[in-house]
Amino acid sequence: MPHIDEEIERLKKKLMQMWDVVEFQLVSGREAMINADQRLAKKIIKQGDKVNDYDVKIDRMCENFFALFTPVAVDLRVVLAILKINANLERIGDTAEGIAYFVREFESPLEQELLQATKVLEMYDEALSMFADCRRAFLDNDTELATQLIKRDKFLNKIYRKSDSIVIPYLKENPDKIKEGVALLSIIKKIERVGDQVSNVAEEIIFYRDAKVVKHQLKKKKKE
Repeated sequence: MPHIDEEIERLKKKLMQMWDVVEFQLVSGREAMINADQRLAKKIIKQGDKVNDYDVKIDRMCENFFALFTPVAVDLRVVLAILKINANLERIGDTAEGIAYFVREFESPLEQELLQATKVLEMYDEALSMFADCRRAFLDNDTELATQLIKRDKFLNKIYRKSDSIVIPYLKENPDKIKEGVALLSIIKKIERVGDQVSNVAEEIIFYRDAKVVKHQLKKKKKE
């Protein structure tokens, strides 16, 4: 295997290690939210330091790659994509941390009635599914799957847009739950951001495999 290919594989391997940590944060965030698990929320937040370490390490590895080689075509595109995917994974980790911080506002598990009405669990499950499928698209160089991920973000946006009209009337009837309700609205916003960030990663997969910039084209179609 040429040395340049070995270095690209090292970059991908490091990116997958970072992906594992971020995935733990996201999956654990759902459990922590359902159970108001303060200990798990603290663990999610602590993992943020590891994600940040990976972020810096991958950036440096990419910089060294450009310094040592003169990549062209797909080699250049894949490293540029890894740089941007790395940044988006770090943001997803930050988003998961943000969810954990809001969970710490919960004194008890959220009411089932509110969880069902907002469809937050359906939203969270879809975000997790998108995140897992995005990893598969990257590893399999599957641009068709990446394209579908961008379209699937519409489901998260729809739930997010309806959340205020559901939570606010509930809080008017249950003023003792205002702190939890506000935190839940913030969590829903965070999950919506995960969808945006996964879409960003999907765009980079399409860019490095097909040399196509789809950032504005697919998002425009998604809104139509």
